Amino acid sequence: MWLSDRRTFLAFLAAGTLGACGFTPVYGPGGTGEGLRGAITIAAPDDREGFELVKQLESRLGRNLSAPYRLSYKITTRTQGMGVTPSQEITRTQVLGAIEYQVVHAASGDVVHEGSVSNFTSYSSEGSTVSTASVERDAYRRLMISLADLITTRLMGGYSSWAR
Repeated sequence: MWLSDRRTFLAFLAAGTLGACGFTPVYGPGGTGEGLRGAITIAAPDDREGFELVKQLESRLGRNLSAPYRLSYKITTRTQGMGVTPSQEITRTQVLGAIEYQVVHAASGDVVHEGSVSNFTSYSSEGSTVSTASVERDAYRRLMISLADLITTRLMGGYSSWAR
């Protein structure tokens, strides 16, 4: 019983400390996530990677074709063989990705925020051609989801400094 009371006390202490320092949960009432949701129109994708990126961004930020801000992006990816057998066959491939993005105020055309994110994923290329193609597609999908989440985090972290 004392242990549960101590945990309750520590939870209240932590909540009080965070509240005193001005901490506001991103997705809580009045948080950055609330103000950012539906505030950005994301540029239409023109390839599979762009589609996966936009799908994840819209799931996190909402979709609004007449939002006050526009987000444009440039995706760069490359592959790198990692696991190599003695006979020089690649058994594991790493997919590296980077995105440069820019948020523009729709009415004025001013760039209000820009940045870049990068990450990587990998896949096993052992097996049939069909299975390798499938896991390669999945690796690119996972990479775009990860990069979209990084962009979302950066947007939410800085939104209050550039929102008008």
